Amino acid sequence: MNISVSFDDNGLLPDKYAKFAPAEYRKEDMPVVNFPIAITDIPAGAQSLAVAVIDYDAIPVGGFPWIHWVAANLPISDVPEDLANADITYVPGTNSMYSVMKDGNPEITQSYVGPMPPDQTHDYTLTVYAVDTTFDLQPGFFYNELRKDLVSHVLAEASLELPARSE
Repeated sequence: MNISVSFDDNGLLPDKYAKFAPAEYRKEDMPVVNFPIAITDIPAGAQSLAVAVIDYDAIPVGGFPWIHWVAANLPISDVPEDLANADITYVPGTNSMYSVMKDGNPEITQSYVGPMPPDQTHDYTLTVYAVDTTFDLQPGFFYNELRKDLVSHVLAEASLELPARSE
């Protein structure tokens, strides 16, 4: 399985999906429109896809990796831009904004929240999993729940580093 995301002319995630997103790509001043993901060579037998975007470069800044996006039970196809508003059935998971907004808007805490590196360019790890089932997950599930469900169900996975600028 192969995945690809379009970068800007500097080899970075385009601003509209990250810290410098225009107003129409934001909610509560957070970038909430995800980038599209092109996926090829999905293995036969795959029943759904799952995605995760994690910032491991956040560890020196905040002490732990920051989860920007997790979703499960996606259809076997490319992931469109602005998945939260697409006519696609899937299950959104909880991102790390939950740690600072426990009673916050699920459109922020259970959706894509784009990169906002505070100190320097960070690399965000996108992983797409092709799995042989759909999972019994509820909206707002946590990444650890997905990780447990993935055991013995992953037919293929692909990862890509997505650099996003801080200034």
